[in-house]
Amino acid sequence: MKLFLQEHIPLICYTIGQLFIVLFIYWFDGYPHILTALYSVFMGIFLLTGYLIYRYYSHRSFYKRLSTPMETLNESIQDSDLTPLSMALDKLLQTQYQNYQNQLKKWDRKQQEQMTFMNQWVHQMKTPLSVIELITQDADDPRFDSIIEETERIKKGLEMVLYVARLETFEQDFHVDRVQLLEMIDSVIHENKRLFIRSYVYPEVRVDPLLTVETDKKWFQFILNQVITNAIKYSSSKKEKIIISAYSKGRAVILDVRDHGVGIPAADLPRVFHPFYTGENGRKFKESTGMGLYLVKEVCGKLNHRIEIQSEADKGTKVSIVFPYASR
Repeated sequence: MKLFLQEHIPLICYTIGQLFIVLFIYWFDGYPHILTALYSVFMGIFLLTGYLIYRYYSHRSFYKRLSTPMETLNESIQDSDLTPLSMALDKLLQTQYQNYQNQLKKWDRKQQEQMTFMNQWVHQMKTPLSVIELITQDADDPRFDSIIEETERIKKGLEMVLYVARLETFEQDFHVDRVQLLEMIDSVIHENKRLFIRSYVYPEVRVDPLLTVETDKKWFQFILNQVITNAIKYSSSKKEKIIISAYSKGRAVILDVRDHGVGIPAADLPRVFHPFYTGENGRKFKESTGMGLYLVKEVCGKLNHRIEIQSEADKGTKVSIVFPYASR
C-alpha cells in the first residue's frame, strides 16, 4: 500500500489541484449555486477514489512483489499478474536472470580450467623436485644441504598451492574416518625431521597411543603440518622443545601444539586467521605468506573441528585443535 500511494501522489495532487481550480472558476465567475460546484468536486473525488481502488486491487500482487524482500533468486522471476507493466517487468527479470546464469556458468568454467591447470602445473613441478631429492639424499657433501633445504621449501610451497586449489572443491575431496592421533603426529614429525634438526628444535609427544579422532586423514595431516612447521619456524635456534599433547575433555578430544618461540604480539592475535595477514612476525620472518593459519581455520571449519590459539610475545604459542564428540 505504501509503495502504491507513493507512486500515485502526483496523480492525487494533480486531481485535487484541478478541483480547486474548478471551485475558483465557479467563485470568480460569481456562480450563485455553490452546491453544484461542490457536487462536481465530490464527483471528481469519487471517480479518483474509484480509479485508485481499482488500480490497487488489479496490481496488488505486483506492488506486493516489489515491496516484499525475496528469500531466493528464483522468486524474482515468478509471474505476478497479467497487467502490461507486470508482464514487462517479468520479461526483464527473466532476461536478466538468464544473463546472470550464463555469466555464472562461464565463471565456473574458468575456475575449473584454472584449477585443472594449477593441479597439472604442481604435479609437473614435483617431478624435477623428486629427481633432485634422489640425487641429494645420499650425498655426503655439505654443499648439498642448502639444496635439500631449498627443495623442501619449494615442495611445501607447491603443496600449499595445491591445497588452496583443492579447498574450492572440498566437499568432493574428503572422507571422514576414525584415525589414531599418535600415528598421524608421528607421520608429520617424520616428514619434518630435517626441519627439526636444522632448526635445533625437538618434538616431545605426549599422546595416548589408543586415542582416536574422526577426521579426514589427508586434510588433517595438512592442518597438523602447518601448525607444527609454524611452531618450528618461530622457535628456530632457541634449542627448545615443541610439546605435542592430546587429552579427552568430556566427549571432545583436544590436541595442543605448544612452542616456546617468539610468540605473537597481542595486537596481532585477533587477525592471525585472516588471509595474507603476516603481522609483526611476518616482517621478521620473510618466508611468511599469511595463508597457513587461514587455510587451517577454513579446513577445520569444513571438518567440524575448532582451532584456538593462545600466545604471549617472547614466551611462546599454544595452538589447540578441538574435535567435538570425538570420544566414544
